[in-house]
Amino acid sequence: MADLRLAHLTYAGSAKPLAQVVFGPELTVIYGASDTGKSFIVDSIEYMLGGADLTLIPEADGYSQILLGLHMPDGSPLTLVRRPGSSSVQAHYADLRDLVTRPADRQLTAVHRARSTRSVSAFLLAELGLGEEQIRKNDGGGTRALTLADLVHLSVITETRMVDPLPPVLRSSAASTKTAAMSVMKFLLTGEGDPVIETGPNAGQRRVHKGQINLLDQIVLDLTAKLTTRENATQLRERQTRIQVTIDAQSRSLRVIADRHVAAVAARMQTAQELAALESRLAEVSDLHSRFRLLEQQYRSDLDRLTMVSEVGSILGYFKVGTCVFCGAEPQHQHPDHGEQETTQLHAAVQAEVTKTSSLLADLLPTIADLRSQMEDLQARRGELLPRVVELNAEIAEAEQHLEPLRTHMEELLTARSAVERELELHSRIEELESRRSRLHGEGAVAQTRPTEHIPTRVLAEFDRVLRQTLDAWKVPAVEFAEYDQYAPEVRAGSRPRAGRGKGVRSVLHSAFTTSLARFSIDNDLPHPGFVVLDSPVVTYREPVGEDVDITSNVVDHFYRDMLSFPGQAVIIENGDPPTDVLSFASAYRFTGPGGDRPGFFPAAAPVDR
Repeated sequence: MADLRLAHLTYAGSAKPLAQVVFGPELTVIYGASDTGKSFIVDSIEYMLGGADLTLIPEADGYSQILLGLHMPDGSPLTLVRRPGSSSVQAHYADLRDLVTRPADRQLTAVHRARSTRSVSAFLLAELGLGEEQIRKNDGGGTRALTLADLVHLSVITETRMVDPLPPVLRSSAASTKTAAMSVMKFLLTGEGDPVIETGPNAGQRRVHKGQINLLDQIVLDLTAKLTTRENATQLRERQTRIQVTIDAQSRSLRVIADRHVAAVAARMQTAQELAALESRLAEVSDLHSRFRLLEQQYRSDLDRLTMVSEVGSILGYFKVGTCVFCGAEPQHQHPDHGEQETTQLHAAVQAEVTKTSSLLADLLPTIADLRSQMEDLQARRGELLPRVVELNAEIAEAEQHLEPLRTHMEELLTARSAVERELELHSRIEELESRRSRLHGEGAVAQTRPTEHIPTRVLAEFDRVLRQTLDAWKVPAVEFAEYDQYAPEVRAGSRPRAGRGKGVRSVLHSAFTTSLARFSIDNDLPHPGFVVLDSPVVTYREPVGEDVDITSNVVDHFYRDMLSFPGQAVIIENGDPPTDVLSFASAYRFTGPGGDRPGFFPAAAPVDR
């Protein structure tokens, strides 16, 4: 069975020093002073594998990214990147160990949703070859998809859960989660998921079904009372077909007349627009024609006056050179200011004015003629458009006269069709409810085949043997009868349940159960993440009541030495120092607290270890 491997856990932030631990391929030990962030490492691993919440410690302030490096089953690297407090997870097919700014290869979410492939859970389970596995979730045999959280619960053990009296298999004390937790345990020990089967109702469900049948009967009666005709569904469909045929024929007639009406309205609109533009142009041309006619009259009047002046001047001799017609003086007797050419200059001025006015009149007359021609054309076109408007109005009125009864008839047909459709809908609902009633009435009490609920005795005996070998290797006294009670489900040692022991033995039994489960699964090529993370697995104190087993340093030493032979990857978090010979073979981190070489997980300050 393919396994995952933890590569590193890194906290990164802009202008912040990296907080990082690199996990060895086999055993990694992180130990040392309290309040240095050791337990925070475990919480962060659980959070990066799809956990919902992570309580940040003060030293994590300013760090914007959490990176969890993994080695996939085929050995390729994968880095999961998640912001604290965010459900969005970036997946990068590379070994990244610093602040990540490149685009993600895949965008995932920490929230697991059924039938979604975008969650961290679905993605990693698919890599492990477990994407299609189902586990039983209730006594009736109903199933749900296996989730990554089901596996992480049995491989990443926080300090709080290590000493919790709750059995290691259970995720909560709620009875509704017990079946699923036991099914996950069975899956890890047997490699067999639960089949998706149809299960019959139990006694309680049958009572519910009876109530549902009574309710369905009442609803059917209410719907039947709403039927307005005695026609059955077949007769209603036949009437619906006849109405639809009439509607189609009526629609064609209505469409022809409506098209004619629309065309007439469009033509009238176009004609009205042309007529309005013509009237505007005609008014403009008429105004210009009137103005230019006045100007023509003015020019002709000016020419008449100038002609009269010229004739009078000629008669009176105003335009002749010689004896002054005003004083009778001969040219030689006229004084210098009395010009000899005065009369001829007046004549020249009159002639120049006549020439100018005649030229203007000659230019004006073609313009007046053109305006008159335009007026005649515009008036002729208006004479054509006015009857056309009257004709189109008559055509529109005629179309509307035909449309009104057709529309009324169409509305009646649509109303009739809607009534039939409502009746058919009621018949359909009644038929559906009666079908549902028949199914409820015919369902059996139990399924023909029920899923296997329990771990086979042979498999359970083999796991118990591994559990006892583990405790024996750790030299834990008084646990020679250690076993897993799948019905509780609980770990028992010396005929006593784990919950009845003190914190020291509860921690040791939880650690032994977790590592034995991993050993059994890995050695038998069964499903498992391939690694375990244990926070405070051995507690070196004795319960004051005097009934607990003394977890001596002898047990601690043997625990660490046995973990050197663990077939998967193990990460141990402890306060006490491991044996020196173990440190020689393990990847080790010693957190010293303030003032030491490695104060804690965060280099700048010592985080709080919960």
